[in-house]
Formats: sequence, C-alpha cells, structure tokens
Amino acid sequence: MPLNRLVIYARDVEATVLFYERHFGFTAVRMPGDRIIELVSPEGGAALMVHPAGKGQKSGQAVVKLVFDVADVEDFRVRSAENGLDFGPVHRADGYVFANAKDPCGNSIQVSSRGFRQR
Repeated sequence: MPLNRLVIYARDVEATVLFYERHFGFTAVRMPGDRIIELVSPEGGAALMVHPAGKGQKSGQAVVKLVFDVADVEDFRVRSAENGLDFGPVHRADGYVFANAKDPCGNSIQVSSRGFRQR
C-alpha cells in the first residue's frame, strides 16, 4: 500500500503553503469549504496536506523529517538561499550528500542526493 499524503500542522497555513510552492515546486489545491490545503508535486510522489494547527499543538516538535531528493544538493542550496531559504552545511554520507533546514512551522526538512547515488 503506497504512502500518498503527509499532514503538516501549521500555525500560519498560507506561509507554509507559499514556502513549499516557492522552494519545492508544489502546487496548492484548494477545495471550497475545506480547511486543508493539499500540495501536489508536478513530479509525483506524496502530497503534503497543510492543516491548521490546534491551539495545543507545538510547532516543530514532530519526529518526522521531510526529505526531498535532489541530484545536486549544493546547487539547490545556492538557489534556495537566493530565494530566502538557508540550509545548513552539506554533510557527506555513504555515497550521497544532504543538508538540513526548517519550514515556517519549525518542521525539519532535508535535501538529499541519496536517491541519485550509485549502487
């Protein structure tokens, strides 16, 4: 059974939607009367569902990290910085590299070349 959707609870839904549209190319799908905004990627993969956070929910304390596959992590970091998203340093792992950042809600995100590594 495939994983098709991930829910992000956001204090500022619009800022979160704009973040994922601007930096990762998602498109917002808004349905009349629905408070959840679904973000879909033109490249496929799981959709992100941005849901208004409840008053008792704390931002950025989830134990989930969203990882986006990019072939050239350093190039993506440079382009992202030009658009206002700063990633931390590039880390080297077993045949791939990655860098980490946070979304507007404080959720951990990562860009990684793991999906492109030679096996």
